[in-house]
Amino acid sequence: MAPKNELAEHVETFQNSLLAHATGGSFDNAEYQRMRTALMNALGDKLPKFVRVNRDTSQLWAYFKRTSPTYQGRREHIWNEFGPLLAELEGRHKAPADADVTDALSVLSSDSVRLAWDRALARRVNEPDAAITSARTLLETVCKHVLDDLDVTYADDADLPKLYRLTAEALTLAPSQQTEPILRQVLGGCTAVVEGIGAMRNKLSDAHGKGRGTSPVQPRHWS
Repeated sequence: MAPKNELAEHVETFQNSLLAHATGGSFDNAEYQRMRTALMNALGDKLPKFVRVNRDTSQLWAYFKRTSPTYQGRREHIWNEFGPLLAELEGRHKAPADADVTDALSVLSSDSVRLAWDRALARRVNEPDAAITSARTLLETVCKHVLDDLDVTYADDADLPKLYRLTAEALTLAPSQQTEPILRQVLGGCTAVVEGIGAMRNKLSDAHGKGRGTSPVQPRHWS
């Protein structure tokens, strides 16, 4: 098997060819089959399922058309499918808490939570500004699931800080509910982080246009 960094380059090249094919470009069938076979031998079940089950570009094109009627939808699907694999192969882009967060989120048993987390991971390297948007969506989704499980009502248009305050209070984790100063300090820091992510989304993410003076977002800004 090729070294991880080299294998990651092969996977990224393959992903880019799939992106071209999914958006009206060309991907030679023989080349697709050659690359697919090589990567299946190297990665096995780690390769996205849609690659493993579609043996030629005709099947692949039919799959992409079923997946989304738009080019952007197909792009996002491919990025989401390959993102976790590329993050694993590019070990330098993994954060120490990735596995712990994945395990913690699994407790909620929610497809929407897992999808939000996977999307954030998938975008972290190649689309850090979009990853900020996904991070905020993930926090909102987790808060809503916790509140739903606890039968706590919230407004449909509640923003992230409000949702987090409600969630923290429901779990007795709000700074104002603590008597120990150190606990108030730590939990106040958690509140500040959540509010900071909301502010980053408004200023740095792909949710809004940017002016000339805006610095580009880098993966290190939120990983």
